[in-house]
Amino acid sequence: MEYTTLGSTGMQVSRICLGCMSFGSSDWREWVLDDEESQKIIDRAIDLGINFFDTANMYSMGESERVLGEALEGHREESVVATKGFFRMREDDPNSGGLSRKAIEQELAASRERLGMDTIDLYQIHRLDHNTPIETTLRALDDAVRRGHARYVGASSMWAHEFADALHTSDSLGLERFQTMQNHYNLTYREEEREMLPLCDRENVGVIPWSPLARGYLTRPHEEIDATTRGESEEYLYEHPYREGGGPEINERVAEVADDKGVTMAQIALAWLLHKDWVDAPIVGTTSVEHLEQAVEALEIDLSDSEMEYLEAPYEPVPVSGHS
Repeated sequence: MEYTTLGSTGMQVSRICLGCMSFGSSDWREWVLDDEESQKIIDRAIDLGINFFDTANMYSMGESERVLGEALEGHREESVVATKGFFRMREDDPNSGGLSRKAIEQELAASRERLGMDTIDLYQIHRLDHNTPIETTLRALDDAVRRGHARYVGASSMWAHEFADALHTSDSLGLERFQTMQNHYNLTYREEEREMLPLCDRENVGVIPWSPLARGYLTRPHEEIDATTRGESEEYLYEHPYREGGGPEINERVAEVADDKGVTMAQIALAWLLHKDWVDAPIVGTTSVEHLEQAVEALEIDLSDSEMEYLEAPYEPVPVSGHS
């Protein structure tokens, strides 16, 4: 395993972050693993040297946090655990979502309890709350750090100007600033390269992209995507513009390079991200030990400059996706 410093936090994290959206309860999503199968993957991740785990309160409506917390028994000290809050947790309680002080304090407390952790290593806002002033949100997050409920705070997909405003507000008020950006970034969605990634690079903000495999679009030939369990059961996967802006040709080139190197398409897509200097650790979700092992093996794949250019060349601008 390779490790890197996460932004300016000083924490050393594995270059592969295990995303835990697929752990929790199949009652929430058909493709989600229940306790026993989730435990096997987390155990193998630890064996492989992965120390960075990302979950959220809304994954399986809290069950993902519970499963992760139980699986990390005996390994919490050496683990870096990240979770998120924003989306409403209870339909009859409008204050169970958003980023008001009330929502942050009560949902962070619930996350800490489910994870069995006094202090969350990285607490992230899952999206930006346009109904709450950013100063209010930042003050609540700053208090969480000062109380020892979180070590660092991070953000997820938003416009670069919104993120820049949040960083400026933190600096001007002497508040804890966002140390990480969890954004939407992969070979078929590169709009973040225009503003967000250069901003993160300038501000020394850690970058931990979600959907590094384009929701599975970069793991198999595009004509086979609909045959997967997730592809058959979730229409929202097709809301992202992976099939636009050169997406099908990129998919074909990933398959071609993978075949030349004798590796999987997923490994080539991950290797491309791992070659990007502004990426600290892609968040890789999986439902199999085999795919997890292959993700770690992607660290050993070397892509030449010409291969990087070949994979990137078909890309064309696509609509911004994932901010809301």
